[in-house]
Amino acid sequence: MLPVNSGLPPIKAKRLRTGNTLGLVAPSHTIHERMPFDIATDTLQAMGFRVKEGAHLRARRGHHAGSDQQRAADINAMFADPEVDGILAITGGSGANRILPLLDYELIQKNPKFFGGFSDITALINAIYARTGLITFHAPAGVSEWNLFSQQQFRSVVQEALPWTMRNPKDTADLPAPREFRIQTLRPGRARGHLIGGNLAVLSSMAGSGFLPSFEAAILFIEDTNEYIYRVDRMLSTLMLSGALDRLAGVVIGAFTQCTPGEGFGRSTLDEVFDDYFLQRSYPVFRGAAIGHIRQKFTVPIGAQAEIDASEGTIRLLEPAVL
Repeated sequence: MLPVNSGLPPIKAKRLRTGNTLGLVAPSHTIHERMPFDIATDTLQAMGFRVKEGAHLRARRGHHAGSDQQRAADINAMFADPEVDGILAITGGSGANRILPLLDYELIQKNPKFFGGFSDITALINAIYARTGLITFHAPAGVSEWNLFSQQQFRSVVQEALPWTMRNPKDTADLPAPREFRIQTLRPGRARGHLIGGNLAVLSSMAGSGFLPSFEAAILFIEDTNEYIYRVDRMLSTLMLSGALDRLAGVVIGAFTQCTPGEGFGRSTLDEVFDDYFLQRSYPVFRGAAIGHIRQKFTVPIGAQAEIDASEGTIRLLEPAVL
């Protein structure tokens, strides 16, 4: 089954403002200690937000933060709560795709709000956009390190509603040539389209589910962490076999953190894998964007129209992602 092409017009949430209430939910992994909850709350409050915990935020069932029904109920309840202005996942992990059939998409569509997170939350931000048209956000999670760069990216896109240009931070080391945050251009050029993507493992696991947005003329961004390189190859082959890679307008490759060869699978490199899937494409592709399991990260709106410049390594929003 190909990804959903609902034809729904995009819906924008209201921008977040100082004093607004963020609802914290845990759609994936449980958190075993009290301190991460305290840090997330203190951080968001220091950024000017009030915080409301989901009823099952601290629940546990196996490695999940409660049952599928509890985790989905918290998201539905936050969208229904008039006192909640936006919703943020406290962490990723695994299991978010299990609750996709349990979300009330009609309720979400009628009550558009900021919804953000990354990693395993890729399942939710793409499914919600696909089923409702609501622009969602690949953004730091509650327990993420909200450093000045990440705060600026979030504030510019979600609070100030700017047609923001995402550009990697500069390497401040006193070196003859930069070593960090380098852009590699696989195919030069510019391209426009709606943004979709996130964690590659999660995206590929959703193939055929009917919960992915359309790849037609889209800008796909991908990232991952702690995956063997042969598995990255397998994930990209899944998207290729589904026909998704043939219909894109462009690709942005973020960080593939600690992705190494697996035992017994030779020494294939990420360079070779990305070259195999993207070097002969007709659209622009670049690698090294500040997206993924890294300290300094962009806030990328799923469903928003954007233009990429593969030579400059930038993602420029063509209009504000929120109202």
